[in-house]
Amino acid sequence: MIQNTMFPTQAVQPLKMKESSQSDATPAESLNKFSSYLKDAIDQVAEQENASKEMNDKFTLGQANIDEVMIASEKALLSLQLTAQVRNKVIEAYQEIMRTQI
Repeated sequence: MIQNTMFPTQAVQPLKMKESSQSDATPAESLNKFSSYLKDAIDQVAEQENASKEMNDKFTLGQANIDEVMIASEKALLSLQLTAQVRNKVIEAYQEIMRTQI
């Protein structure tokens, strides 16, 4: 079974309605949380790329099987493709907002 290691599923919590007694986060706090989430995701993509390079080096030295190398390479490739697609969607959403007339 293929698991997405870029965005861990156990960290996702179901949406809950906010109670009026709870204090809302400031925009700066929300921005910091979002930016740290994106940074963690990009760091995980970089880690998978480094793992793929290490597996290639081990294969060259005869310390790894081709199966392990291909799995590590595909994980890195899929993570990079997902990151590129998310980036494209963010840019598309930004452009759509800029085209909106007030």
